[in-house]
Amino acid sequence: MKNILKATALTAALVCGASAAQAQAPKQPLRIGMTFQELNNPYFVTMKQALEEAAASIGATVVTTDARHDVAKQIGDVEDMIQKKVDILLLNPTDSTGVQSAVRSAKKAGLVVVAVDANAQGPVDSFVGSKNTDAGRLACEYLAKSIGEKGDVAILDGIPVVPILERVKGCREALAKYPGIKVVSTQNGKQERATALTVTENILQANKDLKGVFSVNDGGSMGALAAIEASGKDVKLTSVDGAPEAIKAMQKPGSKFIATTAQYPRDQIRLAIGIALAKKWGANVPAAVPVDVKLIDAEGAKTFTW
Repeated sequence: MKNILKATALTAALVCGASAAQAQAPKQPLRIGMTFQELNNPYFVTMKQALEEAAASIGATVVTTDARHDVAKQIGDVEDMIQKKVDILLLNPTDSTGVQSAVRSAKKAGLVVVAVDANAQGPVDSFVGSKNTDAGRLACEYLAKSIGEKGDVAILDGIPVVPILERVKGCREALAKYPGIKVVSTQNGKQERATALTVTENILQANKDLKGVFSVNDGGSMGALAAIEASGKDVKLTSVDGAPEAIKAMQKPGSKFIATTAQYPRDQIRLAIGIALAKKWGANVPAAVPVDVKLIDAEGAKTFTW
């Protein structure tokens, strides 16, 4: 609720701050385009739903695309949105560096560009995203305490985009505070259930004394959980996202999945739209809006939802 109130207050302030320039707003319905790095993920599906709901509330139309982690496709999708004359581009980059040319094209065409969840290089007007270093830190502090502040731990990494890199950074910073904990393996699970399952099986086989695993996202964590359960070992698991499937898994009696640091995808979209509107109407907007995250354990999972 705290996050929602913050998001609502900031969005309202930005839009009200732009009211003096509202006379310049287009008379035709606004067209909002959003390109996602992927839509085969409940987190981004929730974002898309929130986008459609928010757009409907202000009478805007929406165009969305799925890059499927293909930067060339995402660049092409942005070019197509420019041709469709969208007013606002919300960009969830699959490659923060690789999409720079698309950002420049969009700005040259006069679009307001706001990066969401992951930042993009190039002249974006603003970036809205979770405090990912905090997310990794919270999850791994909880993991450290849950294994008695000692033992071998593995990190299930993901694709090298800034949010994932920041989560791993935060995790390592947290674990470094405990001399009794050793990170014995860092492997790329690609944030996918099937890949993470296989990778975690290999980690478990190679590290007989493993006590904990940190996964950079809940999609990968579900594969890791399956591997841990099949092994019969007492290995604790933490993650990042707050996805419905992860929240449900944590509530099972005796679950090895003990916590996830929740993000707020709906808040990110609401903030992004508010900032984009304010910029469109002539207001000054912040270069970045960090969104709080929250650790959810088995008890908190009983009442948590995106």
